[in-house]
Order: sequence, then structure tokens, then C-alpha cells
Amino acid sequence: MSPPRICHTGTTVPNDPAPLTALDFDCVLADGYRDGRGNPEAADGLKLLLDIDMANLPGDHPLANVENAETQVSWWKEALCERLASGVAGFRFLHPLQSNGVMRRVVSETRERVPDALFILNTPGVAWSDLAFLKGCGFDYCVSSLPWWDLRAPWLAEEYAALRSVAPVLAMADLPGQPAYESADVRRARLLLAAVSGSGVLTGAENAAEFPDTVQAMNVLAASDPVVAAPGSLKIFPSASRTVVLRNGEEEALVAVVGLNGTPADRLDRTVIADLDEWSMLEPVVMRQSDDPARRPGMTRLYRARRAKPVRRIRALTAQKAAREPRVIIENVLPSVEGGRYPAKRLVGETVRIEATIYSDGHPVLAAEISSRAEDEREAQVRPMTLIGNDRWVVDLPLLRPGRHVFAVEAWIDAYGTFVRDLTKKHDAGKDIRLDLKEGCALIEAARHHAPAGLRGALETIAAHANRSTLVEQHALLTAPETIEAMRLAAPRAFRTESGPYPIDADRKAAGFAAWYEIFPRSADGDRHGTLRDVIAILPHITAMGFDVLYMPPIHPIGRTNRKGRNNTLVAMPDDVGSAYAIGSPEGGHDAIHTELGTAEDFRALVAEAKAAGLEIAMDFAVQCSPDHPWLKEHPGWFEWRPDGSIRYAENPPKIYEDIVNVDFYAKNAVPELWLALRDVILHWIGEGVRIFRVDNPHTKPFAFWEWLIADIRAIHPDAIFLAEAFTRPAIMYHLGKIGFSQSYTYFTWRNTKAELTEYIEEIATPPVDAFFRPHFFVNTPDINPLFLQTSGRAGFLIRAALAATLSGLWGMFSGFELCEAAALPGREEYLDSDKYAVRPRDWNAPGNIIREIAQLNRLRKSEPALQSHMGTTFYNAFNDNVIYYGKHPLGHEHRVLVLVCLDPHNSQSVSFELPLWEWGLGDTDVVAVEDLLTGSKFVWHGKLQNALLTPDVPYRIWRIAPEPRA
Repeated sequence: MSPPRICHTGTTVPNDPAPLTALDFDCVLADGYRDGRGNPEAADGLKLLLDIDMANLPGDHPLANVENAETQVSWWKEALCERLASGVAGFRFLHPLQSNGVMRRVVSETRERVPDALFILNTPGVAWSDLAFLKGCGFDYCVSSLPWWDLRAPWLAEEYAALRSVAPVLAMADLPGQPAYESADVRRARLLLAAVSGSGVLTGAENAAEFPDTVQAMNVLAASDPVVAAPGSLKIFPSASRTVVLRNGEEEALVAVVGLNGTPADRLDRTVIADLDEWSMLEPVVMRQSDDPARRPGMTRLYRARRAKPVRRIRALTAQKAAREPRVIIENVLPSVEGGRYPAKRLVGETVRIEATIYSDGHPVLAAEISSRAEDEREAQVRPMTLIGNDRWVVDLPLLRPGRHVFAVEAWIDAYGTFVRDLTKKHDAGKDIRLDLKEGCALIEAARHHAPAGLRGALETIAAHANRSTLVEQHALLTAPETIEAMRLAAPRAFRTESGPYPIDADRKAAGFAAWYEIFPRSADGDRHGTLRDVIAILPHITAMGFDVLYMPPIHPIGRTNRKGRNNTLVAMPDDVGSAYAIGSPEGGHDAIHTELGTAEDFRALVAEAKAAGLEIAMDFAVQCSPDHPWLKEHPGWFEWRPDGSIRYAENPPKIYEDIVNVDFYAKNAVPELWLALRDVILHWIGEGVRIFRVDNPHTKPFAFWEWLIADIRAIHPDAIFLAEAFTRPAIMYHLGKIGFSQSYTYFTWRNTKAELTEYIEEIATPPVDAFFRPHFFVNTPDINPLFLQTSGRAGFLIRAALAATLSGLWGMFSGFELCEAAALPGREEYLDSDKYAVRPRDWNAPGNIIREIAQLNRLRKSEPALQSHMGTTFYNAFNDNVIYYGKHPLGHEHRVLVLVCLDPHNSQSVSFELPLWEWGLGDTDVVAVEDLLTGSKFVWHGKLQNALLTPDVPYRIWRIAPEPRA
């Protein structure tokens, strides 16, 4: 029987069925014969259904006052059969009759005589809990309460499930004969929802007349759609702007989207689709009716959903292969960067803790070790790992040579160790261990045959003694440390698993700890264009402040074409010196020196004098050219040319930097010639005594180039250091660290609040970032005059210097910082009259300078190992948001260095702060010895809570604390 499509025609039966059959109705329902009397004539081509109300009979009805069940059943059965015989196809029972089982018997006995009769139960208003008595009554359909649904509430789906337990659901789209109180869009929506939410539909003649096309769409779906024909389930997903109704079958589903509050239903986004579980493949249902809302934005849109097919595995793992899979699992190896794809960074002389999580199925005893070697060594050194709990194993690896080292982790099931553990437990519990002792001897015998010559004799001796010994002696011999160690070295390694190799780059100390001072040599003299010899003259000023590295921006010839003027103006005056980053002129390129700065001999003299003063020279490596660079004529194929033959200038749209052109790393003639030429520039300056290079904007050049270049250079010169000047997105900055850059500029310049600083330090000092990213805290640069410094006065410079010098092993400053220079271009983070575009004379002893404080900070850094790295920073409680408080704990030392910094440059701040007494196991009232590292005074602190006052003149304090020696 196909699902019925019923038109309720009221008290009349239409004489002409054509209008209804044209709309695909197959039944009409007349309600003028509810008491079972009367005999209407059926319309040709349409099945006739009658409403029956057994619960509300008129006073003149033969059964009005009859309570006898047999009489009621007999009368109704005869009345229904009479009408069925006259051409009526079935009945809708308006009110369930619950007493005496009359309704159940009437339906079943009538069906015995007329098997194809259609019985529909009207259930709106019936409590779901009362539906149980209707199960098994023989009804073909139950009528839903769709006309009362508010298009939101999920109860319609709950009702569907309750009715389905009785019979398939017939969806009633409206209340026939009742005045229309809803908009046309809502009434259309209910028609389509009836098709989706039932296995058969019922609507009034009023809808058939007003919305013929939508009624026909409803009937077509009800008659032929396989989803509607199947029982399936109903789900409702309401939201603020739309409701999604899902009617699912086995492999397909129908989805009705009802737009609410004016939201067009045809805007179905992925967030809605995500609510449809596995029904993710949706296609609009194509409907051709003129008044169908699917043809325009409106209330309702229908979709057909298909269940996504599960992904079928290409091939299954065979049992033989599965048996060869590792039983011992090695995970989370540290330090490692992306599973060994890139090297971790450490310093020569450090002892690196290697860690790994190692476990197996069951409860065997495991053993693990690492094998490590310098990359140029053939033989690896083996170090056993120690289990420290929770399947975590560790071993310490000293890095004694600069350059690349590799290690691998190996683990296996220790059969003899497992034997000794179990034997000991049984022995201690008083169990019989005679058979266990035999098993232990068998393990030794088996190991003897595979043991190296040096161990074979020892195992033979142990086996011989075991065979001649008493049980007590056997137990002592098999569990002796000497036996266990011999078996560890000789026994086969069952289910051995290896993980690695994992590379580690051991850099020299300057890669992780150094203080940098940046200066434009042309500003080294106070009265004229400076030279490299003038830089030599101010070396005492730099060394007095305790700096380790003297970094100079490009010292190469500067082009004249499109030269920049003072303050980055586009038009240069005749005496403007231009930007040092517009590299190249007829006098030379990246391997030449600007003539006004001096000669190669002057540079060598500077390198030698700096070295004698304890300073190392760092140079800028900027891969960009002035339009006057010799390479444009000698190697035009290394550049990008426009269709009109002009050179493409450097751009950051909409900005165009016409004093600079960039090389094209992937131009036709660039690989490998350009790459090798740039490599040779580095080698040239290494030949001149330079080992440290600050790389300008490396993130705008190919990653592959840097990975190749740095590896190629460090293969010959492992002491080379590369600093990435990459103020860009974190992922890119971190990737540059992975592919070889020793250090990186950071976001420290823009981290000013307590929360910002704490969050950033913790990010870069914890895995995985700590393995590959080495932060360099520059407090300012020629390009960056931070807003904080522009308005904070001398106190602000002290604050930023203290933070940089104590939070990171690497910090740097651009000349003028020590003089508290802060004048800025209006509204910008740039210096007014910056050295980048002009010669800027300075009085190196100008009043208000912070030279003494910088020297003191650098001196403390060199004397206190805790201040030589950003690692190991712990933030403690300081009960004032304007004060940041942290400590450093040097490895191998008991003391802590505590730093308290006021972040408010304008006001004094008092603060209470906690001493980390718990880190020594001390109580809250215990005593610690304190040394003020700024004043040299020594005293003791009693108790955990202490107080301090920080002022703009003294905005930071640094102490060394340790437990008071016990008597």
C-alpha cells in the first residue's frame, strides 16, 4: 500500500475528482458520517475515507446508552463493513476508545472481513504515556500534531518516535475547515514539512485551492520518495535563525531547512550541515512548482542528503606483519624538533638531558640506552638510560665539541631483568622457586652462545657455578649485581626498538649568551661622517658598558639612484648619506666597503682592536641591492624585470622602496649561481675575521636558501652564528630557528605589561619552542623606537634594559639607548633623524645617561650563570600588577637570583612579594641569606612575605638568595 495522500473535503464528497487527482491526491476524507450512519457515494478515482468518532455519539445513536462491549463491537463491525462494501476505503478514528478493548476488537474483526481496509488513528491530544494501550490495535497510521508545532521545539521529533511505536505517522499539514491564522510562507512550509515528517499526508481543500503547486510537491514526495516510504527517524536542530528537520532512511535522508525571523532558508552554511551528523553530502531538491519556496529565498528549502561512504582501507595489516610491529614503544623524545627533521639547539659545554617515554604491553622489565656521536665520528658512544617514573627515561649527554651531534634511543624487553624481578618477589613471599632457578640458568646458557668473546667466559663460569650450587647459592648467584650486569651486556635484546636519529647543534657560548651593541660607523665621530677608525676610538665606551659583540649595519658602498634623504624622505639632498641598506655602487657590492668608511685595512684593524678589547664584530647580511649594484649589469638574470624593461623595485604594497631592488632566487640564471655568490659573500667576511652575521629580513627570502646556506657555512665553520631579524608571524620566526638560525629577534620589544611578558617568556622557554628558538632581546633598533620609550623618560630605559638583560641570555641595544634618546617621528615608532638615513653625532657622556647601570647589568650577567639564559625562568607572586617578579635557578647551584622590576616608569610602587621558600623545602617562617647584587649589601630575610619600594630612579632590584647555613 502506497502512503496515502488525503484531502479533507469537509462534509461533502467532490463530484469531480479531476482537480484533486491532478494534484496527486489519492484519498478524500469526509467528516459528516462520524457516528457510523449514512452511506455517501465515493468519487471516481479517489478512495473515500470517513471520520469515525466512537467516543462522542449523539443522543439518538443506537449505542448512546449501551455499555455492553459485545453489543458495541457487533454494531460497529457491521456498520463499518457495510460502508466498506459500498466503496468506502477506510476510516479515521477521531478519539481513541480506551475501555473494554472495543476499539481493538472492532478494528481487528473488521479487518478479518475486509483485509485491505485502511484504519487511521487521530492522536493529537493523546498523552504519549497513554499510547501503550493502542499498540497492536491494527491501525495503519497515526496522525501527527504538526499544525500545533511552533517550527522550533524538538517535541515534534519526540512525538514521531512515540507514534511510530504504534503505527506509521500520517502528517497533518493544517487544521482543515479552520480559519487560516498563519502567513502564506508558514502554511507552505507546513505542507513541505508534512511530506518530510510523515509516511503519508493530510491537508484541507483550502490549501489545495490556494497552493496547488506546493500541495502537489508534497504529494509527489509522499507518494514516491523512498525516504518517506521507509519508517526511519525524525530529528530537529533548532537555532536562532533557522530550524533543520532531518528525516533519515538507510542510505538517504530528506532535510528541510525552515528560515526563521526573515532568514532565507536557502543560505545553508557548513555550521548547519555539521549538525546533521553523518548526513554531510547535501543536494537541493529540484522542484518545478511556481509557488514552491525552493525556487526563491523564503521559508523552506528541501535537500536530499546521502550518507557518506566509509573509507575503505587499501590493504589490511597481515598477521605476520602485525607480529613484527614494535612491542616496545618510544615516544616524546626530547630534545627533538619535529621528530628529528631539524636540530635542537644547545651550547658547547652543556650537558643535555635526553628524555623519552618508553613502554610495552604487559609488565616486562625494559632497558634503554642512547647511542650518540659527533657527526664527523664513526663510532658512537653508548649511555644507559634510567627510568625516573611514569615510563619516562633519562640520560645526560655532554656536548664537548662545537657542531652537529646526533643521538638515537634504543629500548628492548630485558628478559633477564624481568626474571630477576619476579624471582625476587617469589623468594620474598616464600614461594617455591626451584623451577624459576632452572629457568634463570637456561637464560644464562642461551646468552652464553650469543655473547661476545669478552663476556662468554664470565657467563660460562656463572653457569658452571650455578649447576653445582645449592638452591640458596643459586639464588644468590643469579641475582648478584655482577650476573645482572653481564646479562645486560650479553643477553639478546628481545623486541628491540630504535628511535632517531635526533640531531643537536652545539653552538659556541656566544650563540646563547652575549650582549650586543649596535652602531652605524658613520655616526661614530661627533663632528663629521665617521669611519671605521673612529669606531676603534669609541671601543672603550662600548667595552666599559660590558658588551661582548659590536654589531654594525651594512658597511658596503651605498647607491645614489633614488637615494633616500633624512628621515626616509624620497628626495635626498646633495649631502645626504642615504640608507646603508641600499647596497652597491660602481665602487662595489656586498664584499666591498663604503669608501667614506675606510678601507679593508681599516676594517682589519677594527677587528683586531675589537678582539683585543674583548669584543667580537657582527656584520649585517642584507640580501638586497641598490639599482647601482654591479650585479645588475654583471648578472641581470638574477633580477626580476618588468615588461617595459625596467627593474622591479622592492615592494610591500602599496609601499615601493625605489632605492632597493631584490634578487630573484628562482630566476632562470639564479640557481645555483646567485646562491653560490651569496654564500661566497659570507665566506669573504669570514675570511676577514667575522663569525657573526645579523641577517636582514630573512623571512622574505626562500627558507630553502637559508637552510642550505647556513648548513653549508657551518659545515666548514661550525662557530658561525646567524641572527634572524624577522619581526613577523610566530610560525615563520620559529621555522627560521628550525632551519638553522642561531638566534632571533623577538616580540619582546612590544611586550610591556606583566601579563604580556610572563606569557611570552613562558611560551619561548617551554617545549617545543625551547628546543629550536633562541631569543635575542633587543631593546631598540635603528628602525624601532618603541612607544614605551618615547614617553617613559630615563626610568623607562632602565626598566627595559633590566628586563632584557635578566630575562634573556642574549640582549642588545642600538647606540643612543644609553643616552635615553627618545625623540620620534610624530605618531610613529621611528626615531627622528635616525642614523639609518643620516649621520647622527652624539655626546657619549651626555647628562642623564644610564651607562653605569648598563655596565652593572652586564657585569652581573657575566658573574651569575643564572642570568645567562632565558631558560629556567620562574615567575613568582608579586602583589602589584605594575611589578613583575621572577627568579632564575642556575643548574648545579643551590641559590636563586630574584629580580623585581617596576613596569611603571612614572610612579613609585610598593609591593609585597613571596620568597620561594618551598623550593628548598623550607617553611613559611624560615630564614634565607640575601645579597643585594646592585649594592653588594648582605642580610637575611625572615619569612615568605617580603616588601620593597621601587622608584623611577631605582625601578628594579636584583638579589641572590639561598638557605641560611644550618649549624
